[in-house]
Amino acid sequence: MSTTQTEKNPSNVQKSSPRAEAFKTFMKRLLKNKAAVVGGLIILFIILVGLIGPFLVKTDPNAQNLLNKLQAPSKDHWFGTDNFGRDIFSRIVHGTKLTLMVGFLSVIIGGVLGVVLGIVAGYYGGMVDTITMRIMDILLAFPGMLLALAIVSVLGGSLINVIIAVGIFSIPAFARIVRGSTLQVKKLEYIDAVRALGASDIRIIFKHILPNILSPIMVQATMRIATAILTAAGLAYLGLGAQPPTPEWGAMLSDGRTYMHNASHMVLIPGIMIVVVVLAFNIFGDGLRDALDPKMKQ
Repeated sequence: MSTTQTEKNPSNVQKSSPRAEAFKTFMKRLLKNKAAVVGGLIILFIILVGLIGPFLVKTDPNAQNLLNKLQAPSKDHWFGTDNFGRDIFSRIVHGTKLTLMVGFLSVIIGGVLGVVLGIVAGYYGGMVDTITMRIMDILLAFPGMLLALAIVSVLGGSLINVIIAVGIFSIPAFARIVRGSTLQVKKLEYIDAVRALGASDIRIIFKHILPNILSPIMVQATMRIATAILTAAGLAYLGLGAQPPTPEWGAMLSDGRTYMHNASHMVLIPGIMIVVVVLAFNIFGDGLRDALDPKMKQ
């Protein structure tokens, strides 16, 4: 009888998956947040532009034509040209990949190191926790931009060094959040049960604690990408980021500041792009946080 009922109602078997139900609830909450959906769509569009845009836009972003310099936006040059006659639209498209690369790679560096330090400090406690978090406090004592500026000044101005610098100043934010979440999770009864069964610390940390603290890590990563892009643009504006003629948005802002009055499009267009991308990541991060918060109403 039970076999027959199961065959007639296969949905009864599928219904018992808690992960599937949790994912459905998460997506329902996320899709209810219209601002987060818009932010997510903008991020998806920007990623597609960064991936396939350079193959579709045939104009060389570094091709100079001094006869066409400082031209306003037109049908031939959608975003106008810069002081060297280079097509700004082409440079924006090619620079999208660089901007996203800085954001994602720096957050990966800061996230991996911060998560490891935070989870170790929270799990073991004692002197490990004290020493680790005091180092994080020292790093947090410096404004993020100032710390990144100091690191790049030592390493030298380049895109790789900017990624390293932004990654380093992202470590404390991840470490503090992960430590706090680890302190909460390790007090749960099932952690004591797993430890009593003889599980090693590595297994407990990576199999039982880490999966349960992924939500704040995901939210933090999304928000830090926006901060990383903004910081990298600021460093490039100061001449410490991507070096000419690399079509990086912050460097384009720096190039255009001299011509702000007679060719405002040189500053306006890359500035708008930075604002849109940063705002999209922040809005999507807020929506992600609300969707992953178990205290939020469905």
